[in-house]
Amino acid sequence: MILKELNSAALALAASAGWAAAEVPQVVTDIAPVHSLAAMVMGDLGAPDLVLPPGASPHGYAMRPSAARALQEADLVFWVGEALTPWLARPLTTLPDHGQTVELMELPGVTHLAFRQGAELEVHHLPGQEEDHDHEEGHDHEDGHDHDDGHDEDHAEHDEHVVEPGHEGHVHEGLDPHGWLDPENARVWLTGMAEALAAADPENAATYRANAEAARADLAAQSARIAEELAAAAPIRFLVYHDAYQYFENRFDLTSAGAVTDSDATAPSAARVAALRDKVSAAGVDCLFTEPQFGAGLAGSVFEESDGKLVEIDPLGSALSAGPDLYPALLEGMAKSFLTCKG
Repeated sequence: MILKELNSAALALAASAGWAAAEVPQVVTDIAPVHSLAAMVMGDLGAPDLVLPPGASPHGYAMRPSAARALQEADLVFWVGEALTPWLARPLTTLPDHGQTVELMELPGVTHLAFRQGAELEVHHLPGQEEDHDHEEGHDHEDGHDHDDGHDEDHAEHDEHVVEPGHEGHVHEGLDPHGWLDPENARVWLTGMAEALAAADPENAATYRANAEAARADLAAQSARIAEELAAAAPIRFLVYHDAYQYFENRFDLTSAGAVTDSDATAPSAARVAALRDKVSAAGVDCLFTEPQFGAGLAGSVFEESDGKLVEIDPLGSALSAGPDLYPALLEGMAKSFLTCKG
């Protein structure tokens, strides 16, 4: 079940599932950032289970038997959605009658962005350079960044996109599922989780909602501070290995110079790396972001003839310990990577 209208769906969930009062639901989550948010909401009442171990790719994964058992015993499953973890969609259709699913990217109020394609991923001149450029064309940034007033309507059309997964990765078309990298989405998810848990466990509803509100306030304060720090370092000129961070960019008014590859499942061709190497110096790029699972490798040769540097970025919190502290630490790590890029 997708909770599209939280209050009415929460009541229906409580009526249909038949959980006993004060019984803390068994909760399963897909990725570590979602697990962290669920742990914040559950607090001392219980601990969620995590399907995807740290460091594993969410786009292609063979579930461990222990994770499959946890799913079969789950009362609630919080997951980003099929566009991120296509391999998880089928197991979720076989949940017992008591199991309910919450697809987080479908909650009301979530910011949706479409994958950037083609020319939008090419290296180009960035703000702060003397050369004329057409940088703004094809990007979602708007003056003022008022994401809470009409932003979701601007991207409503992306809801209808279908992402067809490949064998080892996902095609970068349609909805970009990396929504947890926008802390405002995380704040929406906290509320959605609290309502689902409150419906499942009415006696502890006040605790779930209070935990969610406290976490929402903490994230708002953290986001405001990060925004100030990144604004003070602007402009930050960066290239990404693959285009997966635009929710963070969009929230904090950052702009990628382009991507080495438009898929996280395939390595860039030597010809593409050579072409990027020729363009990087002219574009004034400060750094290339790599992820722990990719390493430097071929991408590092992009800077062979320029002063740019490689900076590791970890959008899944692969190096962090699972739990309620992981998501705030993930945001701090993302911000630190951008500041390190600037130097």
